[in-house]
Amino acid sequence: MADMIEIKHLNKYFGDLHVLKEVSLTVREGEKLVVIGPSGSGKSTLIRCVNWLEEPTSGEVIINGTPLTRKNHMQLTRTYTSMVFQQFNLYPNMTVLGNLTLAPIKLQKKSREEATKTAMESLERVGLAQKADEYPQNLSGGQQQRVAIARALCTKQPIMLLDEPTSALDPEMVQEVLNVMVELAQENITMVCVTHEMGFARQVADEVVFMDDGQILEKGSPEHFFEHPENPRCKEFLSKILR
Repeated sequence: MADMIEIKHLNKYFGDLHVLKEVSLTVREGEKLVVIGPSGSGKSTLIRCVNWLEEPTSGEVIINGTPLTRKNHMQLTRTYTSMVFQQFNLYPNMTVLGNLTLAPIKLQKKSREEATKTAMESLERVGLAQKADEYPQNLSGGQQQRVAIARALCTKQPIMLLDEPTSALDPEMVQEVLNVMVELAQENITMVCVTHEMGFARQVADEVVFMDDGQILEKGSPEHFFEHPENPRCKEFLSKILR
């Protein structure tokens, strides 16, 4: 399998704050990478650098063999990446169907008929086809996040980035979103997911990465991570979160 995402010596500063420190990472085509770590460790900044929502201060992000730059990042990310955020980021003045067809029509120049067909198929996959004509405010948090996942599917990009997609949900809504994510992980999508859901990491990850203080301190298979972690900071984190 080819390398779909390569991150080389990535640094990111916000003013004097050094958020990412020489981060290097490779995600192969179809691989499921789960990024874990305490709040403020740089996880979300890392994933946002992958699709240039944050511009790296130095280092490289390479998507399917092509380095992201100021000139080409918009074209590359529209071709390869879709993203699901912590907050659902749905347009409140548009129906569910309108939210799903907007990008394919406006950015990918799909016909309304084709975009609608794809949107309905995506809603079917997340179990919400019956909500196509509803507005986001009429949906539960779990339903809104499932719509956000369906929206990401509509663009049919080979890379899906998920930034703590369950963190804004009430506990009883988390599982319905995780079920959709587990189902998606069975497909040949390259997935990078920042999450605190250790059960999800155990179930779907090909590789788990632990970050703290802007650095990758440990990486390995889920079996290695949850049974034989080596880094002291990683051990401490897992001992607290797995109680």
